[in-house]
Amino acid sequence: MRTTPQRLLAATLAFASLAATAADFSVTSTDVPAGSKLSQKQVAYGDGCKGQNLSPDLSWQNAPAGTRSFAIVVHDPDAPMTGGWWHWIAYNLPPTVTSLKSGAGDYEGKGLPSGVIQGKTSSGSQYWGGACPPSGDKPHRYNFTVYALKVDHLAAKPDDSPQSLSEAIRKQAIASTVITATYGR
Repeated sequence: MRTTPQRLLAATLAFASLAATAADFSVTSTDVPAGSKLSQKQVAYGDGCKGQNLSPDLSWQNAPAGTRSFAIVVHDPDAPMTGGWWHWIAYNLPPTVTSLKSGAGDYEGKGLPSGVIQGKTSSGSQYWGGACPPSGDKPHRYNFTVYALKVDHLAAKPDDSPQSLSEAIRKQAIASTVITATYGR
């Protein structure tokens, strides 16, 4: 089958429409404004850090059509280990949920909607693990990514590795939006 100019135009317009929809998808946080430094609220308590270990508030808007659930992944790509460090993974958030309050990712998940699963982090826990980069490192970047997924429930187990969970989330993503903050000590 030959590609005609009309088919090429139709494909380009369809892609542009999807990209425009995905571009409108955004995440914000009063606790972690984009480009800011994490406060002591989001810093771990332990391993030489004395923060409050609270997950930040997050709000997202303009999810693309077809979104059936959301997932949140918080990742430090600057951690001195292969693949970086996963601080929090939460998935199976219903499409009607568009925000989480500060502290929602505690070890009991009391601030999360029913049915939301907190996956294993790089520390092996299944709840928010605050920032605590090695002392003397340059400030690390912390990416707070919200994914719009095309499935109601992610076919993954909470004790899967954070790398596997992140990959499963990305495979089901329609779109994603991210804010990045930094922290060093």
